[in-house]
Amino acid sequence: MKYFLVFVINILVGQGLIGQYASHKMMPDKSKAVVTDFNDWSYKLSTTISKKDLKDHIYTLASDAYEGRETGTDGNTKAAHYIANEFEKLGLPTIGDNNGYFQPVAFTFTSWEKLTLDIGDMSYKLLRDFISFPQYSTPGEVDADEILFLGYGIEDEDYNDYKNVNVAGKVIMVFDGEPTDASGVSKITKSQDKSKWATDWTNKSKAAKQNGAKMLFIVSNDLKTMINENRRQLVNRVTQLGNFEGVAQAGANTIFLSSKVAEDIIGAQRDDLIMRRDKLIAGEEISLLTQLPLSVQSSFDLNRRVLEGQNVMGFIEGTSKKDEVIVVSAHYDHVGMKGDEVYNGADDNASGTTTVLEIAEALATAKKMKNGPKRSVLCLLVTGEEKGLLGSEYYASNPVFPIENTVVDVNIDMVGRWGKEYNSEAEPYIYVIGSDRLSQDLHDINEKNNQKYSQLLLDYKYNSEEDPNRFYFRSDHYNFAKHGVPAIFFFNGVHDDYHRLTDTVEKIDLNLMEHRAKQIFHTVWDLANRDDRIRVNGVVK
Repeated sequence: MKYFLVFVINILVGQGLIGQYASHKMMPDKSKAVVTDFNDWSYKLSTTISKKDLKDHIYTLASDAYEGRETGTDGNTKAAHYIANEFEKLGLPTIGDNNGYFQPVAFTFTSWEKLTLDIGDMSYKLLRDFISFPQYSTPGEVDADEILFLGYGIEDEDYNDYKNVNVAGKVIMVFDGEPTDASGVSKITKSQDKSKWATDWTNKSKAAKQNGAKMLFIVSNDLKTMINENRRQLVNRVTQLGNFEGVAQAGANTIFLSSKVAEDIIGAQRDDLIMRRDKLIAGEEISLLTQLPLSVQSSFDLNRRVLEGQNVMGFIEGTSKKDEVIVVSAHYDHVGMKGDEVYNGADDNASGTTTVLEIAEALATAKKMKNGPKRSVLCLLVTGEEKGLLGSEYYASNPVFPIENTVVDVNIDMVGRWGKEYNSEAEPYIYVIGSDRLSQDLHDINEKNNQKYSQLLLDYKYNSEEDPNRFYFRSDHYNFAKHGVPAIFFFNGVHDDYHRLTDTVEKIDLNLMEHRAKQIFHTVWDLANRDDRIRVNGVVK
């Protein structure tokens, strides 16, 4: 009996019923033959997916002519037109703007031209003494003859630093975080949970602007860590979804100061301020308001430009269930060029883009043969993934088809290579992420079709909630999952060429890529044609 119970527990763990999500490997039963019957429509249509077509697409998209396909560049636009032309060749309808295949997406690129800070007779250095985030800043000059220390800079019904204080036209300085008692209980939440004022600094910035402050200083508890965690957006240009040119920021210009700079500013009043803060922590009702007679000069000079990108949409209208939509997604952008060197992004993600094009061809073939899918399928190639999943975020927030009618997102990101844990001598495999997070049906359908047609090893390692890579949150499917749409993400795993010049086409394994593409198609075809819409039984995280 003991061994029987262990066996049952192992089965339950393998099926994801114990523990949050599947994180094992699913080995197919190879004693059973795969379907190779042309009377089976899924098999028949999958034969349109060929190594030759895969090679033609990926060798084009990952060529130097496409300049690394960075969002907002000519190379990215060229790739978008290539994809649109392929959809046109397939005879797909134009559902985008201006009777085309595009969904326009605006991106704002912002970086520092110059940011200076002088306080009293001291000049401070960006990325050493202070930082500021360009995307939250407004160009202009700041000149003041006084700094007003205003506690934590919070304006809340349970705690208000602005009460009876006029900060209009002034530079104010505040502590990071929020007031708590000695045991860490917040004065705002009345628990050890942090309030919005501690978890999102932009709330302090907005309060400062609403009260008329010229500028906000926040004393960072650990500026060095902030710099390390945010270096890309502090040093490089920041990409935002939308057109922010000439748009007034919701908050005041905000600078994070090191504790050393804060001590320079507070000077002789430091001990008195700390004493009052300690009394506040002990439960006394006491003001932290302090006048600091120091001049401030700061210059916020920004480079800000807006570019139009585009998501590309290939639509195959369904028959009996055409109002229900299956989305098959992949991002077609990559990281572009550095100098004259092209980052071709063959695996990331010309491989996924190519796979979606082949799935679109198989579905278009079905339509031409008068046996199109019951549900509609949207082949969605998105831009801006490398900038923060921006293209898919835009679509999910501005869907061409109602999000409540979107049955599932099948997302394909890097499927042309062997990952670090496998090699060409190993069993053909694919990592599967997210399939059971919102719908057990989705998970089961993929496994059923894999056993029936493909017999790939299905590896769920990166589906684990404990996955330190957090891949579930790092590709475009997540923007659908956030809206409650079940999503499955196909991935070949990491390799040493990720985001490097060496991610090139000669390293793509076309045999393996074809095998994976056909399996993904089988799952898409099943999802599009089954009688019942898959059930949602998971919780959005």
